Amino acid sequence: MSRAFVFPGQGAQTIGMGRALAEAFPAARAVFDEVDAALGEKLSALIWDGDIATLTMTENAQPALMATSIAALRALEAEGFGLEQASFVAGHSLGEYSALCAAGALSLSDTARLLKIRGRAMQEAVPVGIGAMAALLGLDFATATAVAQEAAQGEVCQAANDNDPAQVVVSGHKAAVERALEIAKSRGAKRAILLPVSAPFHCTLMQPAAHVMAEALAAVPISAPRLPVVVNVRAEAVTEPDRIADLLVAQVTGAVRWRESVLWMDQAGVTEFWEIGAGKALSGMIRRIAPNATSRAIGSPEDIAALQA
Repeated sequence: MSRAFVFPGQGAQTIGMGRALAEAFPAARAVFDEVDAALGEKLSALIWDGDIATLTMTENAQPALMATSIAALRALEAEGFGLEQASFVAGHSLGEYSALCAAGALSLSDTARLLKIRGRAMQEAVPVGIGAMAALLGLDFATATAVAQEAAQGEVCQAANDNDPAQVVVSGHKAAVERALEIAKSRGAKRAILLPVSAPFHCTLMQPAAHVMAEALAAVPISAPRLPVVVNVRAEAVTEPDRIADLLVAQVTGAVRWRESVLWMDQAGVTEFWEIGAGKALSGMIRRIAPNATSRAIGSPEDIAALQA
């Protein structure tokens, strides 16, 4: 049996996430304390007692979700389920930073600061109202890509997230994305819906944010990960630290190739996926991509206790 640890991306955030882990495991509490110190603010107070609108702001959601994932990992480690039991790590969009932190390529403090910068840069790259993202359900990636290309009409419209065999997210200028909704329905999409996001992530409109991240990553030490990281923009494992920064910069404007990444791990012999942190979105995707593999979400003390049952 081969296992992969996978880490969720934006959209999984909830008020109160990680609190039970922090109360039950000192190692988990220490993660939130270190992230608070690294950012010079009480992000943990926002996560546990704040309002969801403020937590959902990209510059808050990104470090908050990473902190929750790493807290869950530390709790797992405290119970004897460490990284040595995994063959690969991977993460969806910002979750790739959680994966790199988990594997020791980035320190926790540096990861928190990078995600604060990333979230702010992504938010500021495109004025509110100019861009949009939409989920096309029931279309494969090739069809969704063709829909995006047809909808562009001189504007930006790109397939941004290849999530699973029947869920692709497109991103770009708002008018172009709205055109994509209608074209997708005419091509047989079961549903085509605008997403409640504040910016058009993972498309070329994010280029200003890519420049910011190139500068930020150049100032941060990156170590060789303790185990291979399956990266979004390549959908394959990477271990060389000198490639990691370039791939993280490319990820800002590039597509999240999640379906291909899971297939790559499945073909590399992974039979069990553990989604570590908030929510269960990745587990649902994985079941649709690799139906012969098992997947489980681990985000609470009860989830960890169930591993020992």
